[in-house]
Amino acid sequence: MKKLIIIFFVLIILCGCSKDNDIYEKNIYVMDTVINIKVYSEKDASDILEKIEELYNEYNILTDRYNSYDDTKNIYYINNILNVGEEVKLDYKLYDLINFSLEFSKKYDKVNIAMGNLIDVWKKYRDSASGIPSYEELNGISSISESDIILNDGNIIKLSDVKLDLGCIAKGYVTQLAGELLESNGFDKYIISAGGNIKVGKKYSSNPYKIGIQDPVDKNNIYKIVNVSNRSVVTSGGYERFYTWEGVDYSHIIDPDTLYPSNYMKSVTVIMEDSAYADFFSTYLFMIPISDGINFVNSNSNIEAIWYGLDGKIYTSSGFSNYE
Repeated sequence: MKKLIIIFFVLIILCGCSKDNDIYEKNIYVMDTVINIKVYSEKDASDILEKIEELYNEYNILTDRYNSYDDTKNIYYINNILNVGEEVKLDYKLYDLINFSLEFSKKYDKVNIAMGNLIDVWKKYRDSASGIPSYEELNGISSISESDIILNDGNIIKLSDVKLDLGCIAKGYVTQLAGELLESNGFDKYIISAGGNIKVGKKYSSNPYKIGIQDPVDKNNIYKIVNVSNRSVVTSGGYERFYTWEGVDYSHIIDPDTLYPSNYMKSVTVIMEDSAYADFFSTYLFMIPISDGINFVNSNSNIEAIWYGLDGKIYTSSGFSNYE
């Protein structure tokens, strides 16, 4: 499932910033988006930014499902070269990411990383902007079952011609690792902007970071500003990558139960501490009705969310006001 690339407007309050803090910044183009990292620190952050660039580049290769790389067993290799029934050793980083994803989807089956075959069919129609696949065509697709992926002590086996797509998790997962890498090296004041995924550390001034969330109807504007520190802000929506056929919009986020694009809302934004989980939950919440999503979020203390409904109305979880 390819993750939506959303532009966040990041509004940094500069007043009150310590004069001892310098700003170290790096832009990285990976995973179909520009990753911008800013570190506010008294000590030089150049070396750690180089390590973070290496981290993103490594995972960009490992999770790439469209390109092969010499001597690398990445998602493309698993999908297109690995034979059914064959067992192969994976880089522990990719193994851990796939295992993490499968563990999540056992609890929340709307988020399915084994839908590559289904996503490819919809991508073909979206790229041509002509027609929609019939249910018979979609139902006849070879496996989208995660149970056809077997992980065993660092190895992977496919039980069918299943194809993986880590678009719903890769950026959030790596962004979480990047934040942990910064903090473990003594850099706890930072902001990482990875498309529709924002992660911030401790506030570096008397004010929290202000994150503006893009209006899904008027994409040149923002409809909500949230005030956060030590949090991740992640949005899923269907308004950036979609096509229209006979007056109906079809987005890129596909429901594994119906086999058709989910269409309950314009967008949903999740606020959590962990960027990887925020990435997953934004996708999960996008694929269930808003009322069910509100009940789910209100029953979990570590997550808040805001929805932009198809009716143009804004809906929020009970604790969302803590970030306004």
